Amino acid sequence: MSDDTRSLQQILIDKNRREYSDRHDGLVFPTEAAAAIAMARRAALLADLEGRALTGANGTKLDCRALSPGCRACLEGTWSCLFITGLCNARCFYCPAPQDVGGVPGTNSLDFPQVDDYVDYLARFGFTGASLSGGEPLLELEKSLSFLRKIRDRLGDGVHLWMYTNGLLLTGEVARRLRDAGLDELRLDLGATGYRLDPTRLAVGVIPRVTVEIPAVPEEAARLTGLLPVLDDLGVAHLNLHQLRLTRHNFGHLARRGYTFLHGESVTVLESELLALELVRHGLDQGLAIGVNYCSFVYKNRYQGAAGRRRAAAQVARSHEDVTEAGYLRGLSLIGARTDVDREVVALRALDPAGDRWKSSADGLRVDLNAALCRGREHPGLELRIRYSEARILPAVSYRNPFVEVVLNPGRKVIVERQDTGQELVVGASQWPQVEAVLFPGDERPAKEDTALQTEMWRFERIPAGLQEYF
Repeated sequence: MSDDTRSLQQILIDKNRREYSDRHDGLVFPTEAAAAIAMARRAALLADLEGRALTGANGTKLDCRALSPGCRACLEGTWSCLFITGLCNARCFYCPAPQDVGGVPGTNSLDFPQVDDYVDYLARFGFTGASLSGGEPLLELEKSLSFLRKIRDRLGDGVHLWMYTNGLLLTGEVARRLRDAGLDELRLDLGATGYRLDPTRLAVGVIPRVTVEIPAVPEEAARLTGLLPVLDDLGVAHLNLHQLRLTRHNFGHLARRGYTFLHGESVTVLESELLALELVRHGLDQGLAIGVNYCSFVYKNRYQGAAGRRRAAAQVARSHEDVTEAGYLRGLSLIGARTDVDREVVALRALDPAGDRWKSSADGLRVDLNAALCRGREHPGLELRIRYSEARILPAVSYRNPFVEVVLNPGRKVIVERQDTGQELVVGASQWPQVEAVLFPGDERPAKEDTALQTEMWRFERIPAGLQEYF
């Protein structure tokens, strides 16, 4: 294990220990030897899938050949999930949330008690997929139908609409009403009903697309393997598998099941990921039509987070700034004596006469510029400074950071704030090659060891590749 890997491992261990306090010591984490064995098993599974399954999202999601249109919207960063209610009528041991508080419909930090406001939000931010979730949205059937109808009436077929449900309240009549209101896809959590197929049979043939979306529960391996061809025969289009994740809410349930836990961006279950990959392989081995997709925790955490940042950043980005793959705003500035800055301005006028991608300060000691204008050029006498900012969509002004108002309609607006992630990175002339290697990489990240400067930049530039390490 490299020093960088050990350092990252310790950071994650410390973070998870702080979150769970003394309960952390009661969890079973793999030894280095056990982690190596598990990593080898996973590598063998991935090798067997290579050429048969399509891996996407920088190696964090597979099989991507037959994804639902909703999953594709998620991959593209254009999905909004509206939580209709926080209440649920099931008691799944793996549920990461308490599910015992109602509240008004909302997404992220925004509440949408008025249907029209949410539709305007979807339109304003360019969403192509929207889902209703909870809790259990069928506990608020009329409210759910109202959202579905208004979204479909206003946005037409430009938005794929789906709903997550445990199916306990699903009837033939409810399925028909959901379809008639514009629902494109129903996603059923069979784990909530002991893997009973009654809700699935009710939905198939009524709702245009039916998906089963469940966590990969290790002790259900035999049942899930046998369930695959049954779902295929029923006409279920997709099986989406998630990795079990530990939270404060489900801690007691998961901790006593004998799982091996993994330190990572959140604490997850090792056996759950291996089972999900085995089920992807089994579906391919059997030649089934159903699309089996493993939606790893690192995919959700990294890609959905980056999508939210990019969405907000687009509202506040200045013309000389870039939005990175990871969703952060990147600003570059060249600073020095006036004569040196003036020389740079002359060069920039030749490259961008309209001045759309650069601007000089009033005192003539600084010029802000887009990264593309730096490529392959020397900047004698000037110091480069790099700053990264994060943008967030908020319901109201915090008055702590610069912000813009985004008007959804005459009665509703949201706020987009930007906040610096830390101090500016100061770059000397000798470090320019390091910076260019990060700003203008090839298709793959360079294999050589990064400098401290590059390591800091990568945090904000790129989404990490691959499934999580088994620490």
